[in-house]
Amino acid sequence: MTTVVGIKTQGGVVLASDKRASKGFFIASKEAQKIFKIDEFTASAIAGQVSDAEYLVHLVQAQRRLIELERGYKPSVFETTRLIANSAYSGLRNYAPFLAEFIVAGIDTEPRLYSTDVSGAISPETFVSNGSGSPIAYGVLESTYKDTMDIKQAEAVAREAVKAAMQRDPGSGDGLEVLVIAAGGSR
Repeated sequence: MTTVVGIKTQGGVVLASDKRASKGFFIASKEAQKIFKIDEFTASAIAGQVSDAEYLVHLVQAQRRLIELERGYKPSVFETTRLIANSAYSGLRNYAPFLAEFIVAGIDTEPRLYSTDVSGAISPETFVSNGSGSPIAYGVLESTYKDTMDIKQAEAVAREAVKAAMQRDPGSGDGLEVLVIAAGGSR
């Protein structure tokens, strides 16, 4: 249970998440990390089983390093998403699914935003939300997103979407984490 949000603009991408990790009705952590930098220009936001999601993120970080050493340049944001999706699909086909959803965001030749799930499906997005609070976050995203937004406006919208979810979704709460990836890197 969680809320993660991604927004793509002309100037970059924004990821935002709440900080609560829950086990059923028990709040297991109020400081959970749900946004992981894969490198300076690529990151992923996770929703679902934390151990599965962290495992796949760390696996992909290692796979990307090997690919970069082989080729001499980093994989694209789509290739990174494909690595996560392929691993998720492999788990599903082996009857040991990774119970996690991912938003992968970054900049290669331009800003990119993708969503992938337990089935390994990939969809390019302009804005996206995953997790138990996503229906509430989508209300904010759909009413405030504009394709002319700059990165600061997108950051404000992402914050508001997660805050709205934290007000109504019991699986979301305990703070906000935001990562902005622009041409100069991530912050």
